Amino acid sequence: MPKPPPPLWLLAEVTHSCPLQCPYCSNPLDLIPKKDELDTENWLRVLHEARQIGAAQLGFSGGEPLVRKDLEVLIGEARKLGYYSNLITSGIGMDAERVERFRELGLDHIQVSFQADDAVLNDYIAGTNAFQHKLDMARAVKANGYPMVLCFVIHRQNIGQVRQMLDLAAELQADYVELATAQFEGWALLNRDHLLPTQAQVREAERIAHEYQAKLKGKMRIYYVVPDYYENRPKPCVGGWGRVFLAVAPDGLALPCHSARGLPGLELHNVRERSIDWIWNESPGFNHFRGESWMKEPCSTCDEREKDFGGCHCQAFKLTGDPTNADPTCAKSPHHHLVEKAIDTSALGLVPSKPIVFRQRRKATP
Repeated sequence: MPKPPPPLWLLAEVTHSCPLQCPYCSNPLDLIPKKDELDTENWLRVLHEARQIGAAQLGFSGGEPLVRKDLEVLIGEARKLGYYSNLITSGIGMDAERVERFRELGLDHIQVSFQADDAVLNDYIAGTNAFQHKLDMARAVKANGYPMVLCFVIHRQNIGQVRQMLDLAAELQADYVELATAQFEGWALLNRDHLLPTQAQVREAERIAHEYQAKLKGKMRIYYVVPDYYENRPKPCVGGWGRVFLAVAPDGLALPCHSARGLPGLELHNVRERSIDWIWNESPGFNHFRGESWMKEPCSTCDEREKDFGGCHCQAFKLTGDPTNADPTCAKSPHHHLVEKAIDTSALGLVPSKPIVFRQRRKATP
């Protein structure tokens, strides 16, 4: 195979620790304990090595990255290295002074997540009293000259309040708003029967998003992400396996996709033992789904295979048991009936037999 292009995006998942317990979290069910996290020295080396091979954008994520006491050190080093850096946060663990400190250190971008537009639903989904603090932090971000970027994860529990979410965003003078329908990995897949909205709900939310896009054009940019389950073609997962995206998990495992840890037969390597250069260019794990040699029908002859690259391998594995199958969200997949069955169950509006499971800090026992 020809040498792959350098990664554009480095996702530094610096911790799985989080004060929130969102049931749609995409972290794995077996959360990495704090004692196994990379230390500051190793994270600094990761930033240097990824930048050396071409990574330009850097996301600090988790869990909640604010729980890392060395976050300021990492942000400062990212600025020196020339990254465009982004903090993806709930806002818990931040105050106005810390926001100002981030700006002084050169952090480019802060994205604050909300679970809903009101305290009752937001705090129920988050599993803690967080709403008022989120409001305060969104205002602090704006006051420090950052573009205000808000993210609402949409699912059946809150999709009926999209209009109110956008009204809140307008009140906060948000510059960008992402309405990101939950993608069913990790805890979200465990809770899918509680979270998957109906097709009617998805389309109504989309209609409202388009209404506000027109009304607030030039003032606020709104992005509405339709869930894979309701599109006939899969999204190109992370821009294509090993093409633009490199994630490093809290324990140092390098991943072509943040959920790839659970795929069978995948030889992944840790940054404690191998360089980022070798992992990106040479490792079996990152080369596993590059190109088309792994493809079987219908992907191997599909005229859209260079657009979606077969879709999400993690989704294929979780739903069919084989990561080389076509993503079942694709209407051409022989396993598409599995997605249709989930959609039909959602449309019935039945109360799931199992209670919703909130994200835990310990190992899950679903």
